Amino acid sequence: MNVLLVNTSPHKQGCTNRALEEVADTLKSLGIESEILWIGNKALHGCTDCRHCYEHGVCAFDDGAVNVAGEKIMASDALVLGSPVHYASMCGAGSSFADRLFRTYGKRFAGKPAAAVVSCRRGGASAAFDRINKYFTISGMPIVSSTYWNSVHGNTPEEVEQDLEGLQVMRNLGRNLAWMLEQLKSGQAIGEQERTYKTSYIR
Repeated sequence: MNVLLVNTSPHKQGCTNRALEEVADTLKSLGIESEILWIGNKALHGCTDCRHCYEHGVCAFDDGAVNVAGEKIMASDALVLGSPVHYASMCGAGSSFADRLFRTYGKRFAGKPAAAVVSCRRGGASAAFDRINKYFTISGMPIVSSTYWNSVHGNTPEEVEQDLEGLQVMRNLGRNLAWMLEQLKSGQAIGEQERTYKTSYIR
């Protein structure tokens, strides 16, 4: 089994990465392989609703982030998506990345367990956590929970080390993810989903 953890922070070795490392280390201790994928710190284009992905199955903006991550996620057994909190939401690059990722690949992620991880200095963690989970719920992905909302606090990785409860939450998240993967090991695919109606409330 293999889990992909995606770090959308502009800082490769920052607080978000520290939280993801704690999850990855726990998975490793339970015999589950994982990879932390950093999307980089270059500007990422937002979704323009060009619908190229509808016809071709890949995002039109081939920036080395979205399509690479999409293929890796499809090849993995679960996803952990991490972001720092900027203005009580995901970071800007993370938002652009996730919008395009789930627009292009979301339906193909159905049935794959997923978890959100956020890091913040002080506030906004719950709002960012909620934002990320919405990508999972619209894609039919079972959400993996922990023993609190999945966040760590600190302005530097060294400060995150002092957030003992936050790191505990990350370890419990790793344990719960491992447990869910074990339950799903039968390999049975998710049942067929109805996708017939798109009601716009305009008559």
